[in-house]
Amino acid sequence: MFDYDKEAERYDVSRGGEPRAAAAAGAVLGLIPEGTGNLLDIACGTGIVTRRLAAAGLDVAGADAAYGMLRRAAERVPGRVVLADTRQLPFPDASFGAVTAVWLLHLLDDAERVVAEAARVLRPGGVFVTTVDKAASHDVRSDIDAVMAPRPRRAARDRDDLVGSFADRHALIPAGRACFRGYGQGRAPARAAADVRRGWYTLLPPGAPLTEKLAQRLEQLPDQHVPRPDPKFKLRAFRKPGPALSPPRAGA
Repeated sequence: MFDYDKEAERYDVSRGGEPRAAAAAGAVLGLIPEGTGNLLDIACGTGIVTRRLAAAGLDVAGADAAYGMLRRAAERVPGRVVLADTRQLPFPDASFGAVTAVWLLHLLDDAERVVAEAARVLRPGGVFVTTVDKAASHDVRSDIDAVMAPRPRRAARDRDDLVGSFADRHALIPAGRACFRGYGQGRAPARAAADVRRGWYTLLPPGAPLTEKLAQRLEQLPDQHVPRPDPKFKLRAFRKPGPALSPPRAGA
C-alpha cells in the first residue's frame, strides 16, 4: 500500500480532482435518504468528497488513519475530522444516520471489519454506502488493459458479492446501487508505464523482469500521452434494519 501521508500533497490532482469528487459525492448522495441528519465519512482522505457531502446539508464527520491526508481534510471541513483506524472507530453504537466508505475496502485484507464497524455505528434505518470492484472498474478494455492482462493480481477484497456477504453477516440489507464516472482517471500509456515502474501495482516490484517487460510494452503503444476512457466506479448501499428515515434522495 502507498504511504498516504506522502501522497497527500498530490493525491487530488493525480486522481481527477474536483470533477471526480463531484461525481462521487453526487452518486453517494443519491443513495442516502432524506432526513438522514448526520453522516460519517470513513477513510475521508483529503476531504474533497467529504466537503461536498457537508455542503448538501448533512452534519458530517470524517475519519482517516493517515495524518497527512487528514491535515488536508481539516482545511476543507474544519473541526469535523478525527484521526482513527476505520476498523476500530472511536464512536458509540448507533451514532450516525449514514456511513460512507469511498475507495477504501479494496485496500484492506480485513475489509469485513470496516463493514462491521459501519454496522455498529449506524442507527436503525441508517445506510452504509461503499465503493465495490474498484480494480475491475479501471479495466475499460483499452490497449493498456490488454498489455497489463498478464500481470499477477491480488484477489479483490472489495468484490461486489464479497462485500454483500460481509453486509449480510452484520445484518445489513441491500438498499441500492449507483455508479459514477472517474473523471481524470483515464490512463495514458506513458503514465501507465511510469506507474508500473514506481510500484503502483503491489505484485509488480520496481526493477523486476516482468515489471520492466510490461513497462516497455506500454511505451510501444501509440498516442503515448492520450488518456484512454475514464473508468466508471460502482457503489452499493446497505440499510440497517429499523424504521426507514425517508425515501432516498432524488437521483438514486
